[in-house]
Amino acid sequence: MRDPSIRRSVALFRAFLREQSDPEHCYGLLARDAVQQVARLVPLEGRTVVDVGGGSGHFTEEFRRRQALCYLFEPDPRELHAGGRKPEGAVVADGYLLPLADGAADVCFSSNVLEHVADPQTFLSEMIRVTRPGGLIYVSFTNWYSPWGGHETAPWHYLGAERARARYRRRTGRPAKHTLGENLFAVHIGPTLRHVRARDDVELVTARSRYWPFLAGAITRVPGLREFATWNLLLILRRCPT
Repeated sequence: MRDPSIRRSVALFRAFLREQSDPEHCYGLLARDAVQQVARLVPLEGRTVVDVGGGSGHFTEEFRRRQALCYLFEPDPRELHAGGRKPEGAVVADGYLLPLADGAADVCFSSNVLEHVADPQTFLSEMIRVTRPGGLIYVSFTNWYSPWGGHETAPWHYLGAERARARYRRRTGRPAKHTLGENLFAVHIGPTLRHVRARDDVELVTARSRYWPFLAGAITRVPGLREFATWNLLLILRRCPT
């Protein structure tokens, strides 16, 4: 699928609607799409890739299918084994303190994790630390003011996180998986872009909407509008020479 394109966006959106009923299809398609984005910038065969917070391993498996040497680091054993999966060679480790030497990775990859950490700047710094000079850092996250910012409680999070959680419980009979301030945090596009642009250890390769079908980069340059219209921000950074 061309990226960006309406066909690609529709295919991904349909897959997201089936996330609960068919997670293998949803995350398999998302993994192929994301790894292809990385492959456009760097040949993957033989490269060392670190998948930070990669859940049950769909992204890791796709990197390995492309002949990369990919290693999965996931802090939550429940996510690691979701759906009965047993990803090979995975390590239970926190993204704040990866058990890796400086510059160990050619690519450090994290998909939809940043909104789940309380200190995103420290998380980014750790990803940058383990990436070699000249290597790539791939980060995507769903920002809070996105229509999907509340995750399973969206779009009712616009009326307040607690109200959205209460509505979800009334409708489903069970508590929402995510709680603002505990395992979901309000991360915003403007402050994140200002932070990465102010750093002297990385250069910004791309900042764009991950799923938007057209003008994906232009949306992120419009303050205010970008917080709603971007939906999910994709950042690709390159580690500067030391």
